[in-house]
Amino acid sequence: MLSLAQRLLVPMALFASALPATAQIAKDPATRQLEREILAQLIEINTSDSAGGTPVAAKAMAERLTAAGIPSTDVRVLGAEPRYQNLVARLRGRDAGKKPVLLMAHLDVVDARKEDWTTDPYRFVEKDGWYYGRGTSDNKAGAAMLVANLIRYKREGFIPERDIIVVLTADEETTGNSIAWLVREHRDLIDADYALNTDGGGGDYRDWKPVRFNVQAAEKVYQSFALEVRNKGGHSSRPVPDNAISHLSRALVKIADYEFPAHLGEVTKMFFERSAGVEPPAIAADMRAVAGTGNAQAARRLADSSPYYNATLRTTCVATRLFAGHADNALPQLARATVNCRIMPNESVDSVEARLKRAVGDTAVHFSRAALARPSPPSPLRADIMEPIEALAAKYWPGIPVIPEMSTGATDGLYTRNAGIPTYGVAAIFDDMNDSRAHGRDERVGVKEYHLAAEYWYEMVKRLTAGKPAS
Repeated sequence: MLSLAQRLLVPMALFASALPATAQIAKDPATRQLEREILAQLIEINTSDSAGGTPVAAKAMAERLTAAGIPSTDVRVLGAEPRYQNLVARLRGRDAGKKPVLLMAHLDVVDARKEDWTTDPYRFVEKDGWYYGRGTSDNKAGAAMLVANLIRYKREGFIPERDIIVVLTADEETTGNSIAWLVREHRDLIDADYALNTDGGGGDYRDWKPVRFNVQAAEKVYQSFALEVRNKGGHSSRPVPDNAISHLSRALVKIADYEFPAHLGEVTKMFFERSAGVEPPAIAADMRAVAGTGNAQAARRLADSSPYYNATLRTTCVATRLFAGHADNALPQLARATVNCRIMPNESVDSVEARLKRAVGDTAVHFSRAALARPSPPSPLRADIMEPIEALAAKYWPGIPVIPEMSTGATDGLYTRNAGIPTYGVAAIFDDMNDSRAHGRDERVGVKEYHLAAEYWYEMVKRLTAGKPAS
């Protein structure tokens, strides 16, 4: 019999002839309404870092869980600081000797400016088959699914074989201190055999048909650099060549033009090998060439075809913030930029910084690291986890491959992985892979896609925890 890893590498030619459709899964109207209400409630609590609303959101979810009958002793709202409060809830299982399963999401969101959106980002709006609002895709849909499903389990008397723990964290989008604090100071509350994260993985659409179900087993390393240029300044009526803004601008253009080499690891090789089975012939051939020999021309064509593929192939660095000058009529004494890098797991931060400095080639530009990078090891593709995930994906999205992937973004999973808890991103929400609106304008999640993913999670957790109905 083939091993799981071997099965994941089996060519998927049978998928190339026709893209599959999503299965029709019945859902009780009351359950659907519960999922919608919880998502709407979370969207309308502003949990951006500037607003500091995560304590309100955590308390609101705790109240829903205790109202459903989960003992208050098993529902904790806590955090290292009053401004950042997390929810940790536990549904007790039959066997206290078996390590729990940890289910993860985060409550905080990236700030959004109302004037940039076509709707109010902090109002829940349903329109044209979409739910709009900041956090709909990152990651309040995941938090709402977990809370709704825990309520369902409790109401129906479901008792899992092992404990199920839900953790909703408060600062995944900024520092990640909340999950780090829980791992360090309250390991007993979140310790688990493994974790399933709603904030990773997910499904890809092409022409609004599902082509790929991704399971995040690794993630890129997040590292921001501060680039600064300082000089003495002076009166703007007497400009000089040594201008801080000019130095910095030239540096940022050079960074934008610089391309890191393609650099694949085990998970990304597997991603391209298996994805080739569901792509058009030309893209499929390039994927196989990249996975097989690292062909540079094929990698170039893949990168040009999709920002997602480009980010999966290589380290990327991009300018995200700028600050310069102190008066309209003065030469700038300081120009500063933030360059955010997402680094391949098998590359070092030192090597990336060295490449950027060589690309800039200007000693007037000073580099510093905004924070220490935190690499995390890939999670092993355990058969007891992957096989139920695959089997259930085949039920909900017949005929599409389940593909391990490396997340191009960072998640709380890096802290749980580093704590020895294998972590798998299984968002299960499908979307156009080239129209990601997370962190951007008019963030949204498909109505059908959200509710189907919630049902998938409901059944997946039941299968993985081998639960039985209450007697």
